Amino acid sequence: MTLFPSKARMLTVLLLAVLVTPGLATAERLTKLIEERAVGNFSGVFPASGRYDIKLVDETRTEAEYIAEFWMDERSGKFIANAVSDTGDIFRIWGVATLTVPVPLPIARKLPGELVSESDIEMFRLPYARLGAFAILDREALVGMEVRRMLPANQPVARQSVMAPTLVERGEIVTIEYRMGGLHLNARGRSLADAHLGQELRVVNLSGNKTITAVARAEGVVVVER
Repeated sequence: MTLFPSKARMLTVLLLAVLVTPGLATAERLTKLIEERAVGNFSGVFPASGRYDIKLVDETRTEAEYIAEFWMDERSGKFIANAVSDTGDIFRIWGVATLTVPVPLPIARKLPGELVSESDIEMFRLPYARLGAFAILDREALVGMEVRRMLPANQPVARQSVMAPTLVERGEIVTIEYRMGGLHLNARGRSLADAHLGQELRVVNLSGNKTITAVARAEGVVVVER
């Protein structure tokens, strides 16, 4: 079908307008643009799996071409920014950017001496500013640990509140593995102290009644390497 010249010119003008009008293809949500600026504003090492949750005071404007200027108080998360619209207009926005990270929390109270299992914890996103410097952030760092201090439900766990599980108890009869090059020998012994994985302890070799230093390697097993 052949278009009349006037209609062809009109179609050409419309196509050019779509191609050159700023913002039609590049406008993004304000929350995404603000989060990018907030991450860049963060001092130090940004936490793994960290994410900013953005709350705008005025939510009538949701998109912009880019953020021209950005000011943020890192401690409170309060920010003010100048955003540029797809038509080139500058408008002021403000709100709060809350940095959150996923944290493993006990779903029920755990008592000293208990072990933390997969089913004991769930992951929740919490404000990073609320977490202490010693809070455990990795699920793997908590599962399998022994509770040293009571863990309240739905509260972050400090590293000092858990420890590697006790593998050997004081007075327990243990297996002593002597490893000397390619030679492995076993003997019976008695532990003189509690020990967790990788911890040194004193053990009495019952065959010669000699006290030696060994390392706890498994439940009821200590190793002497030479």
